[in-house]
Amino acid sequence: MKTYIIASFMVLGSLSINAQDDVNKGAALKVGDVIEIGNPSTSKYKHIKFPRANFIIKRNGVADYKKALGNQVVVTNVETIKEGETRISVKRKDGKRFFNTVSNISISLEKALAANEIKI
Repeated sequence: MKTYIIASFMVLGSLSINAQDDVNKGAALKVGDVIEIGNPSTSKYKHIKFPRANFIIKRNGVADYKKALGNQVVVTNVETIKEGETRISVKRKDGKRFFNTVSNISISLEKALAANEIKI
């Protein structure tokens, strides 16, 4: 009976060690890495700081957030805000501006990865 209990603890311990790899994957991003903007979990992107629609329209841009889906972006800056929270700045890989108005946007990395708003 003891061997079954010890074996189950070893299996559970090894599973928890493998679960930590996803957290470290986000921290491994560095300047120059390419990521892709994914589908938001709601109707709007919560963890990607796109400008509001009125700001885009005032600058003669097109406020269509669906066009951001699938864009490949390059990481330009990585900074740690709080314990375990990383904020990255990105620009489009093709050099164009987002919505014809903004060249750089910021992303809360861990939250966006959890919500599948970005793909590494």
